[in-house]
Amino acid sequence: MNIIENIEQSKRDFFEDKTVLVTGGAGFIGTNLVNELCNYSPKKIIIIDNLFTGLKSNIPIFDFVDFVEGSVENFDLVFDLMKKCDIVFHLAVRNIIVSTKDPEKDFATNAIGTFNILESARRLKNIKKIVYTSSSSVYGNTSHLPITENDSLYALNPYAASKLTGEAYCNAYFETYMVPVSVVRYTNVCGPYSNPSNPYSGVISKFIYSALNNQPITIHGDGEQTRDFTYVDDTIEATISVAISDKSIGEIYNVGTGVETSINNLAKIILEILNTSKSEINHIDKRDIDNIRRRVLDIEKIRKSLRWTPKVTLRDGLVETINWIIKTSGKGI
Repeated sequence: MNIIENIEQSKRDFFEDKTVLVTGGAGFIGTNLVNELCNYSPKKIIIIDNLFTGLKSNIPIFDFVDFVEGSVENFDLVFDLMKKCDIVFHLAVRNIIVSTKDPEKDFATNAIGTFNILESARRLKNIKKIVYTSSSSVYGNTSHLPITENDSLYALNPYAASKLTGEAYCNAYFETYMVPVSVVRYTNVCGPYSNPSNPYSGVISKFIYSALNNQPITIHGDGEQTRDFTYVDDTIEATISVAISDKSIGEIYNVGTGVETSINNLAKIILEILNTSKSEINHIDKRDIDNIRRRVLDIEKIRKSLRWTPKVTLRDGLVETINWIIKTSGKGI
């Protein structure tokens, strides 16, 4: 049996006959995670989502998949659901775009919701693993690139502050109570189920929407700001790799590609792929959340420790995302 076969067998062994809770499981990344988990014969997958950005139609229809409409802010609900569970993927999050408009709600979902997950695990003592999905926004503007897990942290907006608070509680509950939690820091995930009609969707789906409909592609600022765009299949594979590893307990991992791409170049690649689009690039003023100039993650820790590396290039990921949008929504979205 080769390395890939060993990894796949480890996934099956880990999830088979287990009950898995996915918070935020009707959202973009959550939907992709749930779809992947369905391949590993879990006893039950329980999804909790308040449908603020998630869609009930995203949830796969299987007897072993249960959906609960609710919020991780509700401790009693979280506690009751976790009584039945072995593994938790905590993805529920308040979107970064709305965080500055309503920081109190942002804190309630991102920080208190995470506390509720950890405190339930401490009391119940039946949870074998929690994976908390954090964000590379916790780094702020760093002095050098690529960014490692040991670099300094600096919250530049309420969203980053609430995600960092969640991380701090994960560390505290691991160190104090030995709650088996791991943290993954995502960066600009893209792919299917990132709904372009959702006003809170990411930059890639917005650019694709505009290009498919021959509308201007709007870039905030000069467009030379950079990001590390990661295809969702790679992100999910990394997340599951962290879940199944005993070595990952108490650890934090960057999940990215190590490739830096400017927003201007992103728009150009999308227009090259959709070469019949009549869209033009339009630059406007920056927003209050546009305070990160450059970002690219160092992924050596997860590569060395868990043997995970991204497989999908940005261009290939964009093609897959475009094809999904066309297939599900049609060109005239």
